[in-house]
Amino acid sequence: MENFADPRALLYRPELLDPDTAKALTHQALKDCDDGELFLQYTTSEALVFDDGRLKTADYSCESGFGLRGISGEATGFAHANDISASAIRRAGETLQLLDPSKTPLAPPPRSTNRHLYTDASPLDAVGFAEKVKLLETIDAAARARDPRVRQVSVTLMGSWSVVEIVRPDGFTAFDVRPLVRLNISIVAETNGRRETGGFGLGGRRLYDDLFDPATWNRALDSALEQALVNLESVPAPAGVCPVLLGPGWPGVLLHEAVGHGLEGDFNRKKTSVFSGRIGERVAAPGVTVIDDGSIAGRRGSLTIDDEGTPTSRTVLIEDGILNGYMQDRLNARLMGVEPTGNGRRQSYAHAPMPRMTNTFMEAGNDDPAELMARMKDGIWAKNFGGGQVDIVSGKFVFSCTEAFKVENGKIVAPIKGATLIGDGPTALTKIVGIGNDFALDEGVGVCGKGGQSVPAGVGQPTLLVEGLTVGGTG
Repeated sequence: MENFADPRALLYRPELLDPDTAKALTHQALKDCDDGELFLQYTTSEALVFDDGRLKTADYSCESGFGLRGISGEATGFAHANDISASAIRRAGETLQLLDPSKTPLAPPPRSTNRHLYTDASPLDAVGFAEKVKLLETIDAAARARDPRVRQVSVTLMGSWSVVEIVRPDGFTAFDVRPLVRLNISIVAETNGRRETGGFGLGGRRLYDDLFDPATWNRALDSALEQALVNLESVPAPAGVCPVLLGPGWPGVLLHEAVGHGLEGDFNRKKTSVFSGRIGERVAAPGVTVIDDGSIAGRRGSLTIDDEGTPTSRTVLIEDGILNGYMQDRLNARLMGVEPTGNGRRQSYAHAPMPRMTNTFMEAGNDDPAELMARMKDGIWAKNFGGGQVDIVSGKFVFSCTEAFKVENGKIVAPIKGATLIGDGPTALTKIVGIGNDFALDEGVGVCGKGGQSVPAGVGQPTLLVEGLTVGGTG
């Protein structure tokens, strides 16, 4: 087992690379560029899957490497390797010589920060392997004892610990240690030959401690089981245009996909987003305020610094329905003449950064959620979502509901199955007619994909009443 007393020692080993050499090599490779950095990373990760009454998977991996990026104008050169050594970085620097020399001075470095949004301890080493397996066994047994209709249980425990350092050609360096944990429970319930599933997950940038707390995993278990049992009673979803009540917390994933990606800087610089060139215009109903904030302590989507070394921040994207700004990495911010917002993110050292969301959410309003439901004569309450798809250019989205209910005259009449929400983000924003006072962030399981890269992300919102969404159903 590694000695984690000095995490930087996992990046710099005397016989391979030292900090001064890293700075010198970065300066030499990028001296003719507008911007760029050397990104060093060491990551350990594990995943334990307890499925069908037995430990099915126990994976542990350890990986390290670097990515060297140079930017000249709009052109980017990028090279990476899983070998953190002076010789490998020197070879990578040779590939950047293909870039045309910059005609402008090197962009200034990010500002420094001393804040810490999460522990630098490793979750993987804080709990023994036998204890992790015992937790999964306990959850599995508890789920099967809860209800005789439970047929299958799958429990997954995942954790990672990543050490990164960003080295710029001007000598600026930024360092971060990033823990991440997640617990997922999936249950299959059966009655009269019909099978339905329910799931729940939670996590964040912290240690495993609270996941081992019986109060925490029992809450997750109860939620997964409730969803499976509710779905056993579900009827085919109706199709048509109707009011839709979106639940708080995780349903904010619709906002993330249908609106959030369209507010990222690269799409707007290239004018491929439906929000391009619309800053200062009304793009949503009054009362709608959308924020991206990577600086919330312990959250899954949070980072002390982004993957370019910029401190994350609270960025107001839409304020009271008016478009206020975009999420920016360094490249797109410089080309658009604005400041970076701390949204330059990458999946790993093997990927170049791009503007990405962190924790993206809509702020609370003043409406009572019960009163919002009472307003609906004939509609759908979408309590939980599964996956979704969105087209960035048009903003059109399709989302599947994992837990939804038919509402008539303000009352829940039946759970429904097979409901999909269809629409486009910009139009949906203008159709919000009620904003609840029950704001919640998600439980910490979000994964965002873009350009072939996946990163952890957070979402959130209060209960929202949206008029006139199209519901695709099976009934």
